[in-house]
This record gives sequence, C-alpha cells and structure tokens, in this order.
Amino acid sequence: MSTGSTATAHQLRQALDGPWSEVREEARTQLADGRFAGDPDLDLSAARARVLDQMREIAKLGLADRGFRREHGGTGEPGAAVVGLEMLAYADLSLWVKSGVQWGLFGGAVENLGTERHTEYIRRLITLDLLGCFAMTESGHGSDVANLETTATYDPDTEEFVIHTPTPSARKDYIGGAAEHARMAAVFAQLRTPAGEHGVHCLLVPIRDEEGNDLPGVTTSDCGRKGGLAGVDNGRIVFDQVRVPRENLLNRYGDVAPDGTYSSDIDNPSRRFFTTLGTLVRGRVSVGGAAAAGARVALSIALRYALKRRQFGNPDDGGETLLLDYRMHQRRLLPLLARSYALAFAQNDLVRRMHLVQTGQDLDPHSQRALEKRAAGLKVAQTRHATRAIQECREACGGAGYLTENRLVTLKADTDVFTTFEGDNVVLTQLVAKEILTAYADEVRDLDALGWVRFAATMAGDVVRKRSGVRQLIQTLRDRSGETVDEGDLGKRATQLQLFADREDYLTRTAAHRLRARAEETGPFEAFNNAQDHILSAGSAHIDRLVLEAFIEGIADIEDDTARALAETMCDLYVYSVLEENSAWFIIHRFISVERAKAVRRGVNELVDRLRPDALTLVEALGVPESMLDAAMLDDASVYERK
Repeated sequence: MSTGSTATAHQLRQALDGPWSEVREEARTQLADGRFAGDPDLDLSAARARVLDQMREIAKLGLADRGFRREHGGTGEPGAAVVGLEMLAYADLSLWVKSGVQWGLFGGAVENLGTERHTEYIRRLITLDLLGCFAMTESGHGSDVANLETTATYDPDTEEFVIHTPTPSARKDYIGGAAEHARMAAVFAQLRTPAGEHGVHCLLVPIRDEEGNDLPGVTTSDCGRKGGLAGVDNGRIVFDQVRVPRENLLNRYGDVAPDGTYSSDIDNPSRRFFTTLGTLVRGRVSVGGAAAAGARVALSIALRYALKRRQFGNPDDGGETLLLDYRMHQRRLLPLLARSYALAFAQNDLVRRMHLVQTGQDLDPHSQRALEKRAAGLKVAQTRHATRAIQECREACGGAGYLTENRLVTLKADTDVFTTFEGDNVVLTQLVAKEILTAYADEVRDLDALGWVRFAATMAGDVVRKRSGVRQLIQTLRDRSGETVDEGDLGKRATQLQLFADREDYLTRTAAHRLRARAEETGPFEAFNNAQDHILSAGSAHIDRLVLEAFIEGIADIEDDTARALAETMCDLYVYSVLEENSAWFIIHRFISVERAKAVRRGVNELVDRLRPDALTLVEALGVPESMLDAAMLDDASVYERK
C-alpha cells in the first residue's frame, strides 16, 4: 500500500492553494471540528434551519467580511473572500450555496450596484441582521437576462417604483432564500419611466416581515424537494403592483430623479447592461471553485478507498489485489486527479485576476471583459469536471459508493445543478466562443447578430496565437528547455501547448468561415444556428488551452524539486488525457497521425503507472482534511485486511 510523503504533499498543497494559501489553512482549522458538516438524514425544514444556524457561526468567524469594502464594514479582500468561502464546499455544499446567495449574490448586488445611500443595508447583511435573496432568474427567462419580463415602473407622483409580474413566465424562480428565510430581494426588472424603457436594473424589494409573512402584493412559494441541496430554501416570487421608494433603485449605473428623469454615465444601453452584469462576476468565479472543491472531496474519498480496498486474488503472491493496482482503476481516477490539479491552478489564476480588477489594481479597460470570458469558461470546465469525476468516483467505490454514509451520492446530487446556475454551460461555452470571435477589435463589441457574423467571417489564420500571447509562451518554453524541439515529441511542453493552440486556431477560423458561407444564403440567426456545434467546439478548445497555460505557469512557481517533478508528471497526464479524449478530431484534421494517437494512449498508461506509487501524496496535496471526508467506508468491514 502507498504511503504519502508529508513534506512533498505539503509543497504541492501550497502550490495548489495559490496566493491565498494562508486563508485556506485558516479555514481548514476553523471548519475541521465537524460543526459545519451536512446531515443527509434531515428533512427539508430541519436541513434549512441547520444551515441558517451554521451561517450565523460563519458570520462570527469573519469569512464573509473579506468580500466587502472597508467603508462598509469589510476588509476589502475579494480574492480572500472567494477562496475562504470556497472551503465551505468541503463541509457542506448547501452551506456554501446559502452563504453565496447571502454574501455573494445579494450582498454583491447591493455593494457593487448600489451607492452610498445603500451602505446601511450592507452592514446589516454582513452580520445576517438582514437576510436577502437574488431575484434574477424567471420561469421563462433563465440565461436570457436582457429579456426578463418583471417591470419596475416609476411613478413621479409618489416617487416610487411599482414592481410587477406581468405574466406567469415572469415569476422569479429557483431563488435561494425565497422559500423561507429572505426578508428582502435584489430584484432585476425592466426599468420604465414616463420617458420610456431603460433596460434591466436592480432594485431592493422587501418581501417578508420579521415574522416571515409575505408583505402585501408579494406572493412567495416553495420549490420543494430538489435533487440535492436540501439546506437551501429555493422558492418563487410573484409581485402584484408592489411599491418601493425611489431610493431602493441600486443606482451606480443608472438613476431616476424625483421627477422621473433617467440618467446614466453609460449612454449605450447594451454596454450599461453588460457593465452591470460584469460587476457580479464573482458569483460565477465562486461557482466554478466550489464545484471543483466537490470533485476534490470525491477524488480524495475514492482514491483513499482504492488504496485500502482489495478485490480478487493475485496469482503472483496469492493475496488479494488493491483496487488502485489495477490499470483500469488507475485510468479511471488518476486522469481525473490530474484534471483537478489543472483546474486548481486555473482557478487560482482566475481569482487573482478578479482580485486585481475588483480592487482597482488592474485598470486596463479590457481586463473586465477578459475576466468575464475566463470566468465563464472555467465555470463550464469545473462544473462539468465535477459531474464527471463524482460519478466516476461513485462507480469506482462499488456498492459502498452508493451509500449515503459515504458521501459520494450527496456530492453528486448537490453539484448536479452547478452546470445550470450562474449560467447554463452550453450558453456559457457559446459566450466564450463569441468573445473569441469578436475580441479582436473594439468596434465590434456592440454589433448586432448580422454585424457579428460579417466580422467573424473576415478573420485570418493563426488568430489565437496572435491575440493571446500563446506564441510567446511556446517560445519561452522552448528557450527554457535549452534544446532543439522535436515537433513530434509529445513529451515537450511547447509541443503540447502548440497542439492545444492549433486545435483552437483551426476551430475558430473554420467556425468564422462557416458563419460567412451560411450568412450569404440565410439570415444571421440561421447562420449562427447552423454553426452552433462548431462554435461550441471552438469555445471548449479555448478553455482547454487556458487551463493548460495556467497549469504550466503554476508549476513554474514550485521551488521544491520533488514536488515540481510530480506536478510536471501530472501535467503530462492532463495533456495526454485531453489528447486521448479528442484523438479522433486530431487524426481527422491531420494534426496527429494514427501512430502518434497510439503513442498518446500508451503514454496515459505509462503515466498512471508512474504516478501510482505517489497516489496518496497526490491526494493529500488536494488539501481536503481527513476529518472532513466523512466517509464510513474508509474504515469499515469492506477494507478489513486479513492477518
């Protein structure tokens, strides 16, 4: 059986923990005593009450304070806030979601979209004196935020906004906190004044009194039992001519004077809308991080089990064989572990970028847009990885994995919806691809669909490397090696990165050409719809390339030779796994030969075999405390070893 190297695991864990490693270590200590673990045996009411009580304890620990500016009672450390609260996902994802709704979505909306007149709300929501919810999604409009139907009509005679649900499909739906606990909602609605319509804005709307009763004109209902996240009280809200004071408009990017005059520093309605949503990017960053944390818990459980559980006799020594000594078990779990490493480095880089933008240290006007694209792409990658990895871990643990006491089924249920909220993954991948196609000139940002199709069709080859800086990184890797690079050597990092960039380049260029060809025959929607599969493939290739770059850069910061060598091997496994999964595409488009594809498959086998002796070290480096794994099968009859 493997034994982990504590020193090497520590070095790797520090690298994976990233810039805020001390925040993660502090949270591990604070959360390790079991107070914040979930209880799958509770009914809905008890589970919700438990999570709310746990949130009050979290508030005392100060984990949420970091996400708010100093003048509002916080410490002004958005990066530390994201990673600190992410650690809650190790304990209970219901607790993480509920905390994210309160401090991330509701609190983030008030602080980032409001002004000085809303400061009193921020201080109260930090301490949970004010419980809120984030009422954006509607029954008929989820990801299509620009076309929400809820209205906020200004009445100059009373200096109030009238919040109304005009149709059944305008009902606010799936809103965390709306079923029971929230007293106020940050409501996104179409703003109307006597002069006309001004697009989606956010207003603070009280929905319940202190006894929990709906306020006049407000009707809330319960979404009921869901596939997971029992501790989150998701609900629905309908408004019937509900009046709120003019001051309840969160007016950072658009305001209404007492006489009904609308004003905004951003004249372009489209840009104003995207600026508004862009300030809330922290939620999307956090969702991806929490999903990846759930996958790390599952892999920590499944790999530890595979290092204890024996099955079938070994004719060489007469004993039973450890699960992780079987090649297919290694192939099932170790590539997923490598992807978890890759995504951890990518998340660290994303949070660092977010922190610089949100604290004003990065003033480049393009940085916010780039951050939104990267956040969307990594959210897709991390949530899809969680869905796949947790399911594989469940199967790899056999019948024991299906028992609730071993946590994997709960993790699976709780993370399932992560592929949907904060943006459906298909829609977000499309967003990433659209940004790739339109990021090469400022003047196309506000083009309509026809203008976008026309511009995309004019792009020339090698666009990815010209714009992203990947060409420079490839050359840096070649210079660092000090060797003449064999383009066919898949073990060379520069060759690996070039293959990833080639795939992205090709898909981006050919998607643009396909749009042009179709647009000449049909309208812009038909052109886009016809090429949607191609566009999504380009977005996925872009995400893979970003993750690989982050992995490469993360490894470069590891000083310990042993830890860095292990990380290098894990990076190779990540690359070979991606190449193997997409081998048909690479062969069809003649980027690799059939023989090289076979070499990739052999390479995966060689890499998992090489990593097998260090499996426990690699698992310990993930940083999930053993006290938080909470899986009975790691020490029960199924792993009994005969003496």
